[in-house]
Amino acid sequence: MERTKQTARRSTGGKAPASLARAAARRATKSQAGGKAAVKRRYRPGTVALRDIRKIRRSGELLISKLPFQRLNAQLCAIHGKRVTVMSKDIQLSRRIRGERA
Repeated sequence: MERTKQTARRSTGGKAPASLARAAARRATKSQAGGKAAVKRRYRPGTVALRDIRKIRRSGELLISKLPFQRLNAQLCAIHGKRVTVMSKDIQLSRRIRGERA
């Protein structure tokens, strides 16, 4: 059987997909505004995150405040000692690691 090109047919009145309708509406509002509509600037994924990281690195402030970090450190020392209860030796170890008490 020979290969033939398909002929274009008129649509039978079926509904257009919602995305096409939205795009047409967007184009209509753009043309009504009389030129270019203000399109919000959108950065590529990860650009803003990298900018935030650089900003945080430049500032000298701590991300986690000192006391909560001390508590977390002591809890990690307790877990390292295969315990759940934080004891004074855990606090001493965490301070020694930080270099507060040599």
